[in-house]
Amino acid sequence: MSFVHLIVAVAFEVVGTSALKASEGFTRLKPSLLVLVSYAAAFYFLSLTLKTIPVGIAYALWSGIGIVLISLVGYVWYRQSLDLPAIVGIALILAGVLVTNLFSRSVPH
Repeated sequence: MSFVHLIVAVAFEVVGTSALKASEGFTRLKPSLLVLVSYAAAFYFLSLTLKTIPVGIAYALWSGIGIVLISLVGYVWYRQSLDLPAIVGIALILAGVLVTNLFSRSVPH
């Protein structure tokens, strides 16, 4: 169940970060409220994962998956292109998440 909570936390974080861009510096009410609600939910669900997954591992997975997903959202939704070094860097982050999740003994399987 911890990984379900982690995925839900990441989803809320991606929604919150997307809304953060749309809030235009908290000058638009609806996106600003969505930021607050989404981040509150993200941290709540992240806290649930910390009951069974070590904090360093949970945060690494949460932030790594979030970086990859928000980069995709930026590309698709906001038409923000990535250059080769950015793509390589994001691929390395994704590789780190996979290595941690698949091979680390710190992650409950």
